[in-house]
Amino acid sequence: MSSAGSSTSGGGRRDSVRQRVAAELRAALVGGDLAPGQVYSAPALAARFDSSATPVREAMLDLARDGMVEVVPNTGFRVTEVTRAELDNLAEVRLLLEVPVMGDIAEFHSDDDATRIRTLRRLVEAMKRAEEANDMVAYLTADTEFHTAFLTLHGNPELVQIVRRARERSRLHNLVPLAEAGQLTASTLEHEQMIEAALDGDRERMQEIVARHIGHVRGEWATA
Repeated sequence: MSSAGSSTSGGGRRDSVRQRVAAELRAALVGGDLAPGQVYSAPALAARFDSSATPVREAMLDLARDGMVEVVPNTGFRVTEVTRAELDNLAEVRLLLEVPVMGDIAEFHSDDDATRIRTLRRLVEAMKRAEEANDMVAYLTADTEFHTAFLTLHGNPELVQIVRRARERSRLHNLVPLAEAGQLTASTLEHEQMIEAALDGDRERMQEIVARHIGHVRGEWATA
């Protein structure tokens, strides 16, 4: 009995480590911490993310399937580059999907949804702390969780996955200079504004905020 319990516990820890490493790797890619065109070995990334090489390899293979990295045999993984045209296409996808869906959530959410929306304030606080610490991996991890949790209220998991992939493919340059200059603050505050617009049932305001928010990806964020 104790052996089975131990095995289950160990498996849970491994899954937790893999999920953490995968989330941090994705955030590092999106935030530009891992440079396009650069090749990284699994052991080097494992040391960087305080992990063993196995969960790093597993996470990077998932990222390869998503087109974010490519396998370099006997060496590691090369970070793929994203062109300006691709960034424009990804931003268009997000505008077409997120703006009306977030408007629907603001207009039609239930009382239970409102309770879930209020809990998203903890993620905004996490973004503020990460911004103050210039920790862009933590910032983008909380940012992704915020947006996917919000979109989940619409009830279409396929849409959530499409938006998540579009967000992850929208590589950004190094955001640390923006954080140091206080230029991420406006984006962080927009998350609070989304929460308030949703709770107020204000569809028009929500759609305006979301459109402006996505615009950062092709504006100052992309040219940092």
